[in-house]
Amino acid sequence: MEPRGYTIMIHRDGGLESRQLHIPRWAARTALAGAVALGVGIVALAASYGPVTVAAARVPFLEREVSRLGAENRRVTELARMLDEAEVRYAQLRGMLGADVALPEVGARGTAVPASEERLWVAPPILARAPLAVGEEETGPSIPHRWPLSVPSYRTRGLALGDPSQETHAGLDLAAPTGSDVRASGGGTVRETGGDPAYGLFVLLQHPQGYETMYGHLSRVLVLRGDSVRAGQVIGLSGNTGRSTAPHLHFEVRRGGRSVDPLSVVRQGA
Repeated sequence: MEPRGYTIMIHRDGGLESRQLHIPRWAARTALAGAVALGVGIVALAASYGPVTVAAARVPFLEREVSRLGAENRRVTELARMLDEAEVRYAQLRGMLGADVALPEVGARGTAVPASEERLWVAPPILARAPLAVGEEETGPSIPHRWPLSVPSYRTRGLALGDPSQETHAGLDLAAPTGSDVRASGGGTVRETGGDPAYGLFVLLQHPQGYETMYGHLSRVLVLRGDSVRAGQVIGLSGNTGRSTAPHLHFEVRRGGRSVDPLSVVRQGA
């Protein structure tokens, strides 16, 4: 026969009285079931807490990875755009030098390029000023002011001084077919001519007010040291000598021994 309940007797040490606590059987079973359920819940919570904690700890790492991949994607997109631009410039240069090269489709690598941006890339060639007629040539020394080429040219590289991200470049590189006339930017005296490992055949002119101009990568030099030259006079022919990968003219302007931006004193095509 099952008991109808449970009696708990409480007796205090040193005392004569005792107290009894009667617990019905159904209450005892309910308490036992509750304790078991609580224990199971605690075990289940502990088992699930571990994976949640691990997943939560990975959130900052995953956020950093998403940020890094986004930056890499932007960099790849920018490199693709720059490569497209370089191909357009290369094709223009080859065409200017007489090579039959088709222009690549801008954005062919999947990078859509707005028409306005394309126009920034495909700048028209610099139109040269026609040589002066006989009797109209400028005479006497003068500061540099004339464009050194009398054929359409394309500026492939500009002045780069003091920028650690770029190789130092003290003048302009102007693409022109080999044998194009190279003209003195101003009147003056031939200070030096010769050959240089970097600039190839060159002419260095001295002008008033501390100005000098240098013309490099020539195929021929047509003046001698000490000669007086007029602005616009042909002093050599463009070429591909020295450290050069394609026919072009290196044009440099100095004042007081320091390189200055040629475009600050010489107007394009003037």
